[in-house]
Amino acid sequence: MQLAQAAAVVLGHDRNSNGTRPRAVVARDPRASGEFIAAAVEAGLSSSGIDVYDAGVLPTPAAAYLVADLDADFGVMISASHNPAPDNGIKFFARGGQKLPDDVEDAIEAQMSKEAVRPVGADVGRIQRFSDAEDRYIVHLLGTLPHNLEGIRVVLDCAHGAASGCSPQVFKDAGADVIVIGAEPDGHNINDGVGSTHLGPLKEAVLKYGANLGIAHDGDADRCLAVDHEGNVVDGDQIMAILAVALKKSGKLKDDVLVATVMSNLGLKIALRQAGISIRETAVGDRYVLEEMRDGGFNLGGEQSGHVIFADYATTGDGVLTGLQLAAQIALTGKPLKELATVMTKLPQVLINVKGVDRTRVGSNEVLAQAVAAAEAALGDTGRVLLRPSGTEPVVRVMVEAADEETAHSIAEHLAQVVRAELALELVSE
Repeated sequence: MQLAQAAAVVLGHDRNSNGTRPRAVVARDPRASGEFIAAAVEAGLSSSGIDVYDAGVLPTPAAAYLVADLDADFGVMISASHNPAPDNGIKFFARGGQKLPDDVEDAIEAQMSKEAVRPVGADVGRIQRFSDAEDRYIVHLLGTLPHNLEGIRVVLDCAHGAASGCSPQVFKDAGADVIVIGAEPDGHNINDGVGSTHLGPLKEAVLKYGANLGIAHDGDADRCLAVDHEGNVVDGDQIMAILAVALKKSGKLKDDVLVATVMSNLGLKIALRQAGISIRETAVGDRYVLEEMRDGGFNLGGEQSGHVIFADYATTGDGVLTGLQLAAQIALTGKPLKELATVMTKLPQVLINVKGVDRTRVGSNEVLAQAVAAAEAALGDTGRVLLRPSGTEPVVRVMVEAADEETAHSIAEHLAQVVRAELALELVSE
């Protein structure tokens, strides 16, 4: 509630020019804790003079879209994305559905230590149900399609998450034959053995029902991974390659540029170079992809994890939108997803998450730096090394790409051992 009160001051400012109170959209994923966190957030906002539009359970990108569509002053999404059910978090969107820059986040944090704004009487905010929120989002998604999905059978895995209602509906409205799994949220089963972090059930369902493709969302549906008709995984890099090439052919890829992070497979860069498309690389995190896209005016970007951003239609990664666009390419070209995915050849990539180490010392340890340099020298132009602290988990990520799987595994395991030896957490006794 205190955080919401601080956000009300920083993001709500004063009354709007027409004398009305500032407005905020609040949405959440179906975690049990989201119910009471949403109540606290809405109490903090309304008690600070903000009119609240409660959109209920919706994907993160839906919340962002609705902030813009309603012309609200800001939005709040309560979700822990792909994390397990006991976790939760609060994300703010500025006017227009944009993510907050660092200085605004800092201002909200600073405001939390100050006295809250406490209007009385008619100046307090009101809370109302945003009754047509899901319908608005679905109509928006359908308006982005370059081709209907008639003749396409798709399996949707909704991760028992925020897209359990709207994703099946929009695919059906687009004309697809839809089979749904992972769409029975109970507040505790979100991401539990299903969704984009557990693709096994989706693979089985695609093969069982003879589907053209499978689409997997995460808990808040801001990402999309896919499975082709043979059960092969099509990751975010491959999805971006397919869509970038398609947009370039139609003359709709701004400046023939794709924005991706340093985690993207080297094969993506090679494939797009052959297609006449250049890549702008950013640090890991969709916020950095978004910043680069905004700064350069680019309209397609994303991450290997399946966060794909279509700036022409969205202000953040949207897993439902991405799945629709991917399915539309199958319908439009008549080619199976497996064939479309051959636009790029993935280099073997090994990722090891090293736990129980001090991730703050990654950039300052000389022995680790020497080990990375030696690995890079051994790989030459045939691969690369990326070693970084996670921004969302207490781990250090070791990623190695090489010409063959054995080399990638060998170098990654060696570097992981160095990380464990050099950055081991010391137990301090009093």
